[in-house]
Amino acid sequence: MRRLAPALVLALAACAGLRDGYYVKGPLKYRVVEPPAPWRQVGFSDNDLAWDNGSSVISINATCEGHGDPSLEVLTRHLLFGFTEATLVERKTEPLDGREGLWSHYQAKLDGVPVELELLVLKKNGCVHDFSRVAPAGDFERDRAPFTALVQGFTAERSP
Repeated sequence: MRRLAPALVLALAACAGLRDGYYVKGPLKYRVVEPPAPWRQVGFSDNDLAWDNGSSVISINATCEGHGDPSLEVLTRHLLFGFTEATLVERKTEPLDGREGLWSHYQAKLDGVPVELELLVLKKNGCVHDFSRVAPAGDFERDRAPFTALVQGFTAERSP
């Protein structure tokens, strides 16, 4: 099985905050459809939640303060930090939780290793929600279903 660069995945348990299918962070609460086995929850950079299946990583994060009001395109570019030779393959808007999200597919390199990225960015209730999937180049279609289920099952709530 091909693996992403070791620095990409931090295999630390990251169960705090996920209860009964919801992730809670301060006044924010969002529904999460966890990927099935062989995906396992891991700690990953500055993300709220992440899962690894041995070759790909799925992550989700919400930022509710200090992000200003940049466009979805600018927010997507922020998710490309750390990647080189990023080439946009496809981009489209898609509805998510009553809002319009921006979905993008990129080919890029991470530490010189070719990868493919599936990114979705959404603004809702004053928060920026981003979803990402990083897969080895050529494996883009293989692990799409768990990412799609995570995105389609997402709903966000924010206390006043």
